[in-house]
Formats: sequence, structure tokens, C-alpha cells
Amino acid sequence: MENMKLQAGDKAPEFEGLDQYGKKISLGDFKGKKLVLFFYPKDNTPGCTAEACNLRDNYDHLKKKGFELVGISVDDLSSHKKFAEKFKLPFSLISDTNKNIVNAYGVWGEKKMYGKTYEGTHRVTFIINEKAHIEQIFEKVNTKDHANQIIENKK
Repeated sequence: MENMKLQAGDKAPEFEGLDQYGKKISLGDFKGKKLVLFFYPKDNTPGCTAEACNLRDNYDHLKKKGFELVGISVDDLSSHKKFAEKFKLPFSLISDTNKNIVNAYGVWGEKKMYGKTYEGTHRVTFIINEKAHIEQIFEKVNTKDHANQIIENKK
């Protein structure tokens, strides 16, 4: 990904947005906690559903390891609400329709599928530590086993 500029050790960009229930969520809400901030392309698509359900199925284990989880995509609030309810997702999904957060984290950019080039959200996960610094970045997300990827690669 050519536009990825954030690196481990960097201060995480501030963010604020509404989740699927209209609740305001910001980076400041997680001060003193470890945050798994996962960006995904689109609600209700095969890869994104696999990733969200894997994180859901391992949610209690991740919480026991001290992680909070927040997903972000550019889908709107009603799409997030339907996605979260359909798959019983226990974490917040922030709607970033104005693309402020995806741009701040450098995950919006050129993508290719079936020979077509288009703009979209890259699937990237940031592990943010208790002091709001990026601890780790996953650019190659294993959608079917992402929770283990997070836990095993924990430094």
C-alpha cells in the first residue's frame, strides 16, 4: 500500500465518529486501554463478514487479553446497524462517510479488483497501546483468523 505512512511507534491520529447506535466514540475513550482499531472495506461482504465474525467469536478472549475493539468503514450508520444486528457484533462500528478517519490513518486509496481500479478502504488493523501510540499494524489481515493473528503477534 503506497499511501501507508503511519508506523509502529507513531502517535495514533485522533478520531471521533458515531457508531451503529449513534454513540460518539473517540480515541480518548480508550486512554489507558489497548485498542484494536480495524478498518474494513464494506459491511456485508464476504471478507468483511468473515473478519467481523472471527473477532466476534473471539471477543471475550480478546477482552481477557486487555483489548477493546472498534471497526471503521465508510458505510453509513444504518448499514452498520444492520450489519451489527445481523451478525450480533458486540463492538462499535464507526461510520466514516466523510472519510476523515480513513484518510488520517492512511487506509483510503487505490485498489484493484477484476482488472478495475477504484478508490476504497484498505483492510488494515492498528493495535494502539494505552498511551495512544501505534504498537503494531496488520496490513495482511487473515479475515478468518484475525483474532489469533492479533493475539499471537502481540509484542
